Amino acid sequence: QVQLVASGGRTVQAGASLTLSCVASGLSFDTYDMGWFRQAPGKERASVAASPYLLSDGTPAYVESVKGRFTIYRDIPKKTVYLQMNSLRPEDTAVYYCAARYGSRRRSLLDLNDYNLWGQGTQVTVSS
Repeated sequence: QVQLVASGGRTVQAGASLTLSCVASGLSFDTYDMGWFRQAPGKERASVAASPYLLSDGTPAYVESVKGRFTIYRDIPKKTVYLQMNSLRPEDTAVYYCAARYGSRRRSLLDLNDYNLWGQGTQVTVSS
């Protein structure tokens, strides 16, 4: 049974840093694309960042609004994907979800509709 367990969300002030973690079990971690997505109050779920499966030779992808501030990376032995978030802004406030899909070079990493395995969310609140 596949499980994705996200954690690390909390309330921080604008400008702070925060790292989210997502531990995966029940899947071959290195053959799956892993992504972080978020849903702000009153808005649809949106892509944030994604990490391609290990043999893809690809590079992580980020939405424009987080480029240069967020970093997605994996710890293979721990089967964990992280989202390092720096210079947080109030507009980053959302529930953050991690998700997985079987790796593919042919599909956009940031297409959230293509991810079929989802964890529970973790709340990030950035106060001004």
